[in-house]
Amino acid sequence: MNKRLARLSIFAALLVTAAASVYAGGWTIITLNDFPDHAVAGKPLTLTFSIRQHGNNLLAGLKPAVRASNTGGLEVDAAAHPTANQGEYSATVRLVSPGEWTIRVDSGFNPDDKDRAYNSLVLPSLKVVRDDAPLPAYSSAERGGRLFVAKGCIGCHATGSEKDLSQKQFAADYLKKFLADPSIRKVDMPNLQLKQEEITALTAFINGSSKRKGI
Repeated sequence: MNKRLARLSIFAALLVTAAASVYAGGWTIITLNDFPDHAVAGKPLTLTFSIRQHGNNLLAGLKPAVRASNTGGLEVDAAAHPTANQGEYSATVRLVSPGEWTIRVDSGFNPDDKDRAYNSLVLPSLKVVRDDAPLPAYSSAERGGRLFVAKGCIGCHATGSEKDLSQKQFAADYLKKFLADPSIRKVDMPNLQLKQEEITALTAFINGSSKRKGI
């Protein structure tokens, strides 16, 4: 299996895992402001994210937490603190070792969700490199797949969900306009203030996802 297929397999697994959680009670959607392609070993990595109840209502007063772990068993925990923006939080972790790291963001909402199945987000694998190491490269569609998770799209549009997008395609110009401003349609979806490059990547992923086995 080449690296591209391996990455797509990871996206597929993430989509399937989230499918059952979409319409459970007391759930939240976590949306990262930015999700980097890589991090540098030993340097602080700050993750800023918003938390919305049922995908729309920004939630203040929570105590989110971030946990990063790698295949060697290292774990790094960090508490998140509110920013000046409603429902937005920020946490800083220092990933000390190069390699593949997994980051889990827990919203801190609904303590009755004991397994945290509906109130946490596992991000796509993040490559941590040394300063002088080659940087990972992603195609636009691959980056879109990472953003589909990091921006919280997976929470409502996972494979097998009522709003599954995996077998749908849209006119690219229309999809880009919609992602920039969902209010052009009567849909229950917040405006995530996506950057133009994020919109381009998400469009490439969504319109190509039906061709990807398992997504």
